[in-house]
Amino acid sequence: MKKWLLVLVTCMLMLATACGKRDAASNGGSKEEGDTYTMRIAYLPPEQQSTHIAAEKFKETVEKNSNGRIEVQLYPNATLFASDREAIEAVQLGNVEATIPAAPAVVGFNKKFMVFDLPFLFDTRENAFKAMDGELGQGLMKDLESNGFKGLTFAENGYRHVSNNRGPITKPEDMKGLKMRTLENPLHTETFNAFGANASPFAFGELYTALQQNTFDAMDCPISIYETNKFYEVQKYLTLTGHVYSATILLANLDFYNSLPEDLQKVLDEASVQFRDDQRKLSAEQDAEFLEGLKEKGMQINELTPEQKAKFREAAQPIYDKFVPEIGEDLVEQAKKANE
Repeated sequence: MKKWLLVLVTCMLMLATACGKRDAASNGGSKEEGDTYTMRIAYLPPEQQSTHIAAEKFKETVEKNSNGRIEVQLYPNATLFASDREAIEAVQLGNVEATIPAAPAVVGFNKKFMVFDLPFLFDTRENAFKAMDGELGQGLMKDLESNGFKGLTFAENGYRHVSNNRGPITKPEDMKGLKMRTLENPLHTETFNAFGANASPFAFGELYTALQQNTFDAMDCPISIYETNKFYEVQKYLTLTGHVYSATILLANLDFYNSLPEDLQKVLDEASVQFRDDQRKLSAEQDAEFLEGLKEKGMQINELTPEQKAKFREAAQPIYDKFVPEIGEDLVEQAKKANE
């Protein structure tokens, strides 16, 4: 039933898109001041997570500052698509106007974004912000235009941490043989294989059930996702590995963005900066709050010592040896400079 419903919703979206294109054609594709636009944004995080809360403010700001000429429709909680990859594809095809995926999912469309997935790359969140908001991040956003996207801004999911149902993880050897779910990103999968896990990608929308049925023993995600998706019900042990800082991207269809008059493009650009700042602040607050909540709900949480984390860094070195040439040494060096 769920699959049939998803097919029906997708068909309706495609029909709405086709109608919108016919309307634009009837106007000769002109950018008249009185034209109105609809911006549908589909994403995985649920209503209580920082992404959606900041998106509600984004919607309010855009509709107000555009004097109602842009209507923003939000589709959180994987309502339309079970994975970031599916949502990104829909944006690329113009079936929806925007999405807010985790940056690792963008790698399937632009390999340069693998730079953000290198393990233990950024020492602090602030250093990650410096890289994303600076020359590195903005260059990558510009490069997305060749893929049919308009990158509006970087927000965050935060640092990713490892959970499992077997026992506490304090060294790479503890992950040996774990059936590990990863993002649909080869660098993530190979990183956990380097740690000794039996890692494979799997769609996020079906992950809870897969963990419940023991299809996987382990996973990784940011603290907020453990709380808001109730993964504490199907995962017992959480290790604060912080192995990857995970950005998100407010990603729009390039043709849609270019169809807007300049004043409305400016509205989106300015609202996107506000979205970024609001979401990052709320994300940090939620991480602290939710971590305490996970403890209260029975998750056994351990934090790696600097010496223990060094062992993971050492185990991850082959990932740098393999992927840096593919990503580009110049991009990796740009990222590393953010730690200075």
